[in-house]
Amino acid sequence: MSNDFLNVFLNEMKTNVNGFIAVAVTEIESGLSFGNLTVDPAFDPELAAAYNLEVVKAKLNAVKALNLNQDIEDILITLSNQIHIIDISPNKKFMIYLAADSTKANLGMTRAILRKHKSELEKNLA
Repeated sequence: MSNDFLNVFLNEMKTNVNGFIAVAVTEIESGLSFGNLTVDPAFDPELAAAYNLEVVKAKLNAVKALNLNQDIEDILITLSNQIHIIDISPNKKFMIYLAADSTKANLGMTRAILRKHKSELEKNLA
């Protein structure tokens, strides 16, 4: 993945997502982090993505085992003051992990921003 493209993507998330806390892009199969960005030094997006990778793998396996023949658009985790969205690329090769302050974030807009950039990320994946 082009580092320039990745940096632009990470900064677009920071700029365009209201209540932005952190974002990480991670390869699903290997767990390799392509990059991450946070505005909160106490929040480690790479570590959060690594833990949530197990959620993604479990959900992908469940969809396959249930023979649902559908793609997972995203996984939403709602905490008392944060939302965490895990967006999976259409080719199931990587995930975008995004955390935002739930008092400031607009869930619909955040999902739309992720959808807009997800296919661009997939095209630029090395």
